[in-house]
Amino acid sequence: MTALNVNRQGPRRLALLGMAIGLLCSLPAMAGNVLQQVRYDAAPDGKVDIRLEFAEPVEGVQAFTTDSPPRIAIDLPETTSALAERRVIIGSGATSAVSAAESNGRTRVVVDLFRPADYETRVDGNALIVTVDGLADVATLPANASPLDPSKRLPATAEVSAIDFRRGDNGAGQIIVRFNDEGAIPDMRTEGDRIVVDVANAAIPEALRQRLDVVDFATPVRTIDARTNAGGTRMVIATQGEVQSLAYQTGNEYVIEVGPVASAQGAAAGATVPGNEPVYVGPPVTFNFQDIPVRTLLQVIAEYSGLNIVAADSVSGNVTLRLTNVPYDQALDIVLRAKGLDKRIEGNVIWVAPQEELATYEQAREDARIALEVRAELVSEYIPINYGNAEEIATLLTEDSKSGQGGGGAGGQSAQGRGFLSPRGSVSFDRRTNTLLVSDIPAKVREIRDLIGVLDRPVDQVLIEARIVIATETFARDIGARFGVADRSNRPLTDIDSALGATGVDPSDPTTTIGAGFLASNPLASTAGQFALSILTADALIDMELQLLQEEGRGEVISNPRVITSNQREATIRQGEEIGYVTLQAAQAGQQPQFTVEFKEVVLELKVTPTITQDGRVFMDMSVIKDEVEGFTETATYRVPNISTREVQTAVLVDSAQTVVIGGVYEFRNRDDFTKVPWLGDLPVLGNMFRSRSRSTDKAELLIFVTPRIIPVASRAN
Repeated sequence: MTALNVNRQGPRRLALLGMAIGLLCSLPAMAGNVLQQVRYDAAPDGKVDIRLEFAEPVEGVQAFTTDSPPRIAIDLPETTSALAERRVIIGSGATSAVSAAESNGRTRVVVDLFRPADYETRVDGNALIVTVDGLADVATLPANASPLDPSKRLPATAEVSAIDFRRGDNGAGQIIVRFNDEGAIPDMRTEGDRIVVDVANAAIPEALRQRLDVVDFATPVRTIDARTNAGGTRMVIATQGEVQSLAYQTGNEYVIEVGPVASAQGAAAGATVPGNEPVYVGPPVTFNFQDIPVRTLLQVIAEYSGLNIVAADSVSGNVTLRLTNVPYDQALDIVLRAKGLDKRIEGNVIWVAPQEELATYEQAREDARIALEVRAELVSEYIPINYGNAEEIATLLTEDSKSGQGGGGAGGQSAQGRGFLSPRGSVSFDRRTNTLLVSDIPAKVREIRDLIGVLDRPVDQVLIEARIVIATETFARDIGARFGVADRSNRPLTDIDSALGATGVDPSDPTTTIGAGFLASNPLASTAGQFALSILTADALIDMELQLLQEEGRGEVISNPRVITSNQREATIRQGEEIGYVTLQAAQAGQQPQFTVEFKEVVLELKVTPTITQDGRVFMDMSVIKDEVEGFTETATYRVPNISTREVQTAVLVDSAQTVVIGGVYEFRNRDDFTKVPWLGDLPVLGNMFRSRSRSTDKAELLIFVTPRIIPVASRAN
C-alpha cells in the first residue's frame, strides 16, 4: 500500500516542481518597471509637456496616433501602473486628458486630444516626456480644410474693429475686443504687472493704435496700449495690485476680465457677494482652448467636476477660451454666457440648453400644469380649527374672503387674488364650530391642510408684571420770634389788665396810648412749640416769645399691576376712580349760568403688546399711566381737584424673567425763606428777636420696573 501511494504521488510532485522552476525563471520579467506619476506643464502657446515618471529608466516605448477620435497611444511593455487616478484632466491647447490602463504586464498611456496635433517624445532619466503641440502646421493643410478647426484651416485675415472697456462685477475690468471676422486667434500671457495679448493674424487700424487711460473706472486696470506687432496686433494691459485674469472668445468678440485676487478668493471660500451675484465655490481650473466645440468643453468640465451635464441637441458651435485659476462652476457660466446658453440644476444633474429653448420648455410645463388644474376634479374638505380663528384663516387664504351672515361666510369667488387657492377653489368658514370649509383640487387641498397644520397651534403666553414706586421725602425747619414792651408808669399792677384794652388806649386818658402786646412780631404760620418770657418791672412789661417748627416726612407708594396675554396680543389692565367737580357753564341768551358736575378719571393703567422673538426674548410695546389726586383748588362756589399724572410710553427688548427699569423721574426742591425787621434784624445777637428763618427740602422719585415672563405651551400642558 505504501509503494502504491508513492507511485501515485510521484507525477504530481514532479508537476509542482516544474511549476516552481517556471516561476523562478520568470521573476526578472515580472519585476519590470512601474509608472508612478503623471505630471504636465502647459505653455502659453498651447503646448503641453506630459511627464511620465517611472521607478526605473524606461525602454521599448511604442507610440502611435489615431485621427477619429484624435489620440496619442503609448505602449509600455513589462510595466505596471501605480497611479492613484487613472485619468488626469489637462484641458489646455489641443490636449484634453491623460489616462493609463494596465493589462497582462503591459501599460498603455492614452493622450486624448481635442483635435489632431503633432507630438514628440524624449527620455529624461526615469521619465518619459511627451510634448504635444498647441496648433498644427497650417501651412501644409489643404485649402478645403474645415473652418471650425484651426489645425485644419488656413490663417484668416482679420482686423480689429473696436476696443471697449467697462467695469464688471466685483470691481473687475472688462476689455472687449471686436474683430471683423471670426478667424482671429488671440494669445494672452502675463508678464509681471501687465497682461500682453498678441493676435498674430489680425491687423489694427491707425485710429485704434492709442493708449486708453481707464484709472477713473476704479478697477485693477490702469491703461490699455494697442499697437502693431510684426504685422499683427498687440495689446498691453497695465494693472495694479494682485490680479486674476481670464479671457474667452465667442464669434468675433474677445473678452478679457481682470479682477482683484481678493474677490476671487472670497468667492471661492463661499463669501456672500452683494447684489445677488453668483458665488463660486468650485476648485480652480486652467483652460486654454482655441476654437474647441462647446459640447467637448462641457464634457471636459463634467469630467473635472464630477457633475452630470446633459447638453441639448441644439447646443453647438465652437468657443475660444483661456481661463487661469478660475473655479470650474464660474468657467461653466462663462461658457454658457458666451454662447447664449443657460442651465437648470436638478439634484446632481445639470441640463444645458439655449436660453430660449429652456424658457419655452418651462412655459409649456406651466401651461400643462394649469391645464391639469382646470380639468382636475374638485373635492371638499372640512378642517376644524383648534387654536386659531376660522374667519382669520379664511382671510389669510384669500383676500376675497368675506364674512357672512349668521354662522358663517364664504369667499374665493373671483379668479383674481386667489392667494393659496386655485382659480376654481373657494373657502368658507363657520363661526359657531370654528370650522374651515375648503373646496378645491386635491393638490391645493393638501397644501392648505399642511399650511393649517403649521398655523393652527397654540402660541406662548407672556406674563407682564410692572411695579410703580413713588418715593417722597420732606424736611422743613422754621424759627421765628415776637417781642413787645408795655408802659406801666404811675399805674398799679392791678390796674394794668383792666387799663389795657384791645386797642391799647388808657380809659382815664383817651389821648394817651399805652403800649401793650408785641411791638416786633415775626410769627410762624404754624408752630410745633413756643418759648415765652415776660419781664415785669415797675414801669414796663417786656414780653419775648421764641417759636420753633421742624417737620420731617417720608412716603412711598407702590403699585403692582400684572397682566397675562398671548404672543402679539394687546392687553390692558385699569384700576381707579372718577373724581367729580363742579363747573360753571356760560349763560345762554336770557338764561342764568348753570352749574354742572363733571368727572375726571384717576387711574392706574398698564397697556402692553408683547412679541416673543426667535431667541426667547420679549419685545414689548407698552404704556404705563399712574394718576393721583394731590388736593383741591377752592373757589367761592366749588372746588376743582388737582391731579398728578405720571405716564411712560416705550418699546423695549428684554430677556424672559429679566427686570428692567423703563422709566424714572427724580425731583429735588430746596427753599430758604428769611424775614426781618429792617436794621433791627441785623443787630448782633439781639437781631434774632427781630427776624425769622424758614428752610425746606422736598425730594420725590418715580421708578417703573417691568418683568416679562414667557409661559411656554409645554409648561401649561404639564
